[in-house]
Amino acid sequence: MGGGRLGGAVRRGPAPLWLALALAWGARAALPAEGPGAAEGEAGLADAAEPCGAEEWGQDAVPPGAAFVAAASYRGPGNNDTRSNKALPILLWWSGSLFPHFPGDTERIDCPRGSCLVTRSRRVARHRRTKALIFYGTDFRAYEAPLPRLPHQTWALFHEESPMNNYLLSHPPGIQLFNYTATFRRESDYPLTLQWLPGVGYLRGPAVPLAEKDEWRRKGYGPVLYMQSHCDVPSDRDRYVRELMKYIQVDSYGKCLHNRELPSERLRDTSTATTEDSEFMAFIARYKFHLALENAICDDYMTEKLWRPMHLGAVPVYRGSPAVRDWMPNNLSIILIDDFESPQELAKYLDFLDKNGEEYMKYLEYKNLGGIKNQFLLESLERREWGVNDMTLPNYLNGFECFVCDRENTRVKEEQEHKKSRGKIPAPRPHIAQFKHMGCPMPTPGFGSVEDLSGGDSWKEMWLQDYWQSLDQGEALTAMIHRNESHQGRFWDYMHEIFLKRTRQR
Repeated sequence: MGGGRLGGAVRRGPAPLWLALALAWGARAALPAEGPGAAEGEAGLADAAEPCGAEEWGQDAVPPGAAFVAAASYRGPGNNDTRSNKALPILLWWSGSLFPHFPGDTERIDCPRGSCLVTRSRRVARHRRTKALIFYGTDFRAYEAPLPRLPHQTWALFHEESPMNNYLLSHPPGIQLFNYTATFRRESDYPLTLQWLPGVGYLRGPAVPLAEKDEWRRKGYGPVLYMQSHCDVPSDRDRYVRELMKYIQVDSYGKCLHNRELPSERLRDTSTATTEDSEFMAFIARYKFHLALENAICDDYMTEKLWRPMHLGAVPVYRGSPAVRDWMPNNLSIILIDDFESPQELAKYLDFLDKNGEEYMKYLEYKNLGGIKNQFLLESLERREWGVNDMTLPNYLNGFECFVCDRENTRVKEEQEHKKSRGKIPAPRPHIAQFKHMGCPMPTPGFGSVEDLSGGDSWKEMWLQDYWQSLDQGEALTAMIHRNESHQGRFWDYMHEIFLKRTRQR
């Protein structure tokens, strides 16, 4: 593993983690088969109640996000698995706030290739039947990781949120800690790329007539809307928008670069915007252009900032996923900021479209019958097994746990075959996440270059330091796992070693 860093030092990490896991999994396959468990109780976990053996493994206290509170309890599509609960592999949601079953702490799920028990009870963390730990990327911290890492367990990562929530996952030493991934990247094992797009019908929603948008302009409103209250983010979007405002009227209603008030107190309520309130949506739909800048830059990281304007019939002026064109309904539906040499050049083009209705309306032709021509987008939506705001389909949390369950049942079977063959059949080769399962680049200024920024620039001090420090943390945890460390407190000793190594390389 290696890569560039500020200062030009060459980065070299520990040996690939899959080598250690391959040896461990092979040794695990040679262990004696498990004997009969205890009587079935608490969904088969009674026999798994062994001490964790690590005092640092405290219960997760992070409250669930709004998207997960309403998740229905889904127990899988069903199968012909006749094993009792006490014979099933156990999947432990280490990030217990995401546990997608209620009201209990444990559930049997029946997935296509076999069944598993899923639980958020950490008291089974070290049991031999506990085959996988599922982590939420936003909550995962290298200095809190469960150690020692047990050789018979895989680690699964669920991370649908912004790269900024945990840059550890954007470096090879961080992402390669995991065996299975569900991220916004299409290359991940269980892609969540279109998580903010309910379906094709969402894009076909009617637009406000051009005449009404022009009337809105004559009342003194700008052609461009900026609605953002999360400032100081890795993409440094406010720096770009501030420069753009010098050349074209941008109405900014959020806390960032605020220059205009929403017409009512109700619309100023943050929850009104996040729930797609009809009055709020009708108000912002009158704008011809919406500045749609993600909080971080990474391939396939696309949020409601992109899809909502398209739903309303406004044209997104977008910066975010460099690969966004792959997912667009046709070849002319969004305006990419990075296609223009400067904010001034972008402002000239937006002004041209504002004054030429026929040219502007070309960006909305995808809403016409047959206007969505991107077969890749259509096929991706068709293949998606989970739903967005669709109670007839499982949510992606349930889908991912079944994905992990199926692969762990396959791995158990392959280990048994390896054992029975006395080594003639190879032990299963561990699946290790790759850089491209997340792999987000170093943050860069929203306008200008790093060299142009002053030494005390808050963005520079916050996000560049966070990005590179996350790499060090990934290397420290990987080294601890290789050395079979069991005490989390030693993490900072490893970080100090890495710091000294960096110092000597300069």
